[in-house]
Amino acid sequence: MNRIPVPREVRQGDTGVADSASPVTPRDAATVVLLRDGDDGIEVLLLCRKRAMDFAPGAHVFPGGSVDPGDADRGVDVPGDLGVPPERVRALVGAAVRETQEECGVVLRAGDLVPWARWITPEASHRRFDTWFFVAATPPGEIAVATAEADSAEWLRPAAALDAARAGEITLLPPTAVTVAELTAFSSSAEVLAQRRAITPLMPSVVVEDGQTWLVMPEGTEYPL
Repeated sequence: MNRIPVPREVRQGDTGVADSASPVTPRDAATVVLLRDGDDGIEVLLLCRKRAMDFAPGAHVFPGGSVDPGDADRGVDVPGDLGVPPERVRALVGAAVRETQEECGVVLRAGDLVPWARWITPEASHRRFDTWFFVAATPPGEIAVATAEADSAEWLRPAAALDAARAGEITLLPPTAVTVAELTAFSSSAEVLAQRRAITPLMPSVVVEDGQTWLVMPEGTEYPL
């Protein structure tokens, strides 16, 4: 499926459609897909956002957030060409490392991160992000959810996460669902981390037809739910 109704969890925090003639400039952000090897294959860490949040309440998401001032001082270059200036790469990596530690207590090094994807919020949105997705193996230690935005975390096999979303048991926003679906092709974290993907910006579009707002996925991107 390439066209889906705009998720309710998105609409709640972003009512209406912005003026497409003057779209909001997206803010840089980074998110980290934390992986571990379980008895039945790889598992991915998903944080459950608090239902009181304005944006994506109750959705299961990867740890991450917006780039803050000073993140460029924390980060270093990572393997792979992100297609942006080095200072911007360092800021994205710094944000990824900082947010992962702040949100779930996982301490990563910049070298642990492997670029995976880049998603840009549609131009029709009032709140926009230009988000780089990184994958990383989870180092030993306990997961401790310590963020005002999420109240729990769970490890799920990618296929199980998709099944739970299809059954209405959890909510996955489209970029999260696509990423989780991609991970079903791998049997170990090492296989995922060995990938060196070309990072191409992916930006869905929004169309309104007969009073229904639809999210149109980028060409070549299959929505799995």
